[in-house]
Amino acid sequence: MIPVLVFYLFATLVIASGVMTIASRNPVHSVLWLILAFFNAAGLFLLLGAEFLAFLLIIVYVGAVAVLFLFVVMMLDVDFATLRSGFARYWPLGVGLAGVLLVEMLAALMAHNAGGIALDGGAAPGAPAQSNIVAMGELLYTRYLFIFEAAGLVLLVAMVGAIVLTRRKRSDVRPQNVSRQVRRRPQDAVVNMQPPVGQGVEL
Repeated sequence: MIPVLVFYLFATLVIASGVMTIASRNPVHSVLWLILAFFNAAGLFLLLGAEFLAFLLIIVYVGAVAVLFLFVVMMLDVDFATLRSGFARYWPLGVGLAGVLLVEMLAALMAHNAGGIALDGGAAPGAPAQSNIVAMGELLYTRYLFIFEAAGLVLLVAMVGAIVLTRRKRSDVRPQNVSRQVRRRPQDAVVNMQPPVGQGVEL
């Protein structure tokens, strides 16, 4: 009974958060509602026993949404004075919302430990011998090891290519020659001068 109630709670909050993401006029508020939707979707994955997908949703997507939030703030003309003025008024709401998210995650874990949800109307399946994170890790690093490493190599090449393509050569900046600086001796950097009396140093 508890898993079913928690499922309906998470499902309702996911739908409500999605609607508020679209309906909010402030882009900052839309991003915050989207983060709430991601957290509740992670709770649904926990109920289904997919811990890997739940943590992946929180780590990757919430991190990506944080980057999206930065891009929105940089591209749009957001009045920071107005945002800071309302911070003291809304921080109790933010703390309460964080507490609600924590309670939801704990409820999802308790409901998952209680037996999960039966998808076909019958009895809920029993707990597996190992978690799906361990099973997926064993598959990735045994059977699909070379494919996994090849995917990482492709992503590395793509990242290096993006850096090379976006790198610009500026003529107004003097480049730094690190090897020449390392090879430089103190005798080459310091010159002892003995100017006569009344005459300055000539460079």
